[in-house]
Amino acid sequence: MRSYLLFIVLLTNLTVFGQNRAPVQRLDDTQIATDGIDTIVSRLMRAAKVDGLQLAIINNNNLVYQKAYGFKDKAQGTMLDTNTIMYAASFSKAVFAYINMRLVQKGLIDLDKPLVEYLKKPLHEYGNYEELEKDERWKKITPRMCLNHTTGLPNVWWMNVTTGMRDTTLRNRLYFEPGSRYAYSGEGFKLLQRIEQVYLGKDLETLAREEVFAPAGMQRTSYIWQSAFDANAATGYDKEGKPGGKVRSGSAVGAGSMLTTISDFSRFITYVLSGKGLSRTTFREMIRPQVRINSIYEFPTMLEETTHRDDKINLSYGLGWGVIKTPYGPAFFKGGHDDCWRNYTISFPDKKTGIVIMCNSGNGERIFKELLEKLIGDTFTPWEWDRFTPYNVQAK
Repeated sequence: MRSYLLFIVLLTNLTVFGQNRAPVQRLDDTQIATDGIDTIVSRLMRAAKVDGLQLAIINNNNLVYQKAYGFKDKAQGTMLDTNTIMYAASFSKAVFAYINMRLVQKGLIDLDKPLVEYLKKPLHEYGNYEELEKDERWKKITPRMCLNHTTGLPNVWWMNVTTGMRDTTLRNRLYFEPGSRYAYSGEGFKLLQRIEQVYLGKDLETLAREEVFAPAGMQRTSYIWQSAFDANAATGYDKEGKPGGKVRSGSAVGAGSMLTTISDFSRFITYVLSGKGLSRTTFREMIRPQVRINSIYEFPTMLEETTHRDDKINLSYGLGWGVIKTPYGPAFFKGGHDDCWRNYTISFPDKKTGIVIMCNSGNGERIFKELLEKLIGDTFTPWEWDRFTPYNVQAK
């Protein structure tokens, strides 16, 4: 209780982007004042017990609002700012996909060339792929399938695909015919990364710096923990508010090791929305619906239950991004989820509008639905599919 009283007091200690007090434009062209944003965010964080949150809003492809709320470290009483390092979780996949689209544009990678044709040695020598190698169907897997989650591989090889529980008896294997359906798969991204690194002769961190981080001005972003991050990095907190520590990624993993700040990741989103780095054709291919999603939830990944609930938004996956249709044109989104970290971003390119939310709290997703609706007028995000159960709704 004492920490939350302190939290309420310290909510006034906020970092504001450029001290810009101009109102923010919603999708429907109504406006919300910046002090109104503060009131909404602060109220929701208290109600849902969200320990810390970073927020950025984009209008006309420019960053117009950026702010940090709450704790960086509750024990020390230090507050987040917009340059605090956060764990990006699966935001990593969006950047990895963008890197791949850059490689496609340069003619270095063909989205539809089977991965087996990129091999320089037997598959099992690339990692833990003995079981996969026994299944001839793996030879049908392409970079496109890896990026749109249709490989048939699990999300992580050691997790039971129906219960979501740890099962270390499992190894990489296919659960369905490659290309036949959607099922979120971090292992598909890892396989693509591993083969590309050998084929191209460059590690992911090097590729990321060349293709994204340097061009977009992301100076405090890396797939590997940097010593420079020590001075200003957030501690993550679980749903009970217990500390889970800092995430110090020791190796670059395109599926989920990235560390970044709200300042840097919003730079990335504005960079993408502004059409920098990718031709219009390549960008449109990245956010084009590649596979329709009918699953009732995103996780666990291999659930057989389907639904028509999301037909009205044509819920689909592009290359590295979820994509939906709205009255304001297409939108592309990405989440990032770990026990102590909750992230979400969605952009509407025709409206030149986007939002980025990063939380170092296991309760963060419980306020996403209301934040999206009130701050930018996004009533289209598939929150039930994402399981963004609001704080005032009983979870199913």
